[in-house]
Amino acid sequence: MRVVLDTDVVVAGFRSATGASRQLLIFLNEGRFEALASVSLMIEYEAVLKRPENLIPTGLNEDDVDRFINVLASKMNPVKTFYLWRPMLKDPDDEFVLEVAVNGQADAIVTFNSKDFAEGAKRFDLEILKPGEMLRRLDLWRM
Repeated sequence: MRVVLDTDVVVAGFRSATGASRQLLIFLNEGRFEALASVSLMIEYEAVLKRPENLIPTGLNEDDVDRFINVLASKMNPVKTFYLWRPMLKDPDDEFVLEVAVNGQADAIVTFNSKDFAEGAKRFDLEILKPGEMLRRLDLWRM
């Protein structure tokens, strides 16, 4: 399954040692699914993870984020966005996530923010899944 992980999922997985988002990052590292990202999405991940509200609770620093991003980038399949589909979504900050999904021919976007992606994703026949839903899909595929 080809998916795009929204920034909120990556942040949740980074901040918490447990939970569906962390398990998705572990499964990504194990190659259990294919994740897509563009340069702009990787920059977004890095910028948000380096905010004090994400570093302080984890006890990590910016160098730790850099190492995490490098590993994450090595597990992602790069997508070049040749066509900008904007505007499609209510929140302009989510547009580039949809662009990665469309240009990368993703099956789904994994996000906690399903409401904001619903209309745009429907136009491109993309599923919107929460992290727990994605995990259940992966467990079914394993059988």
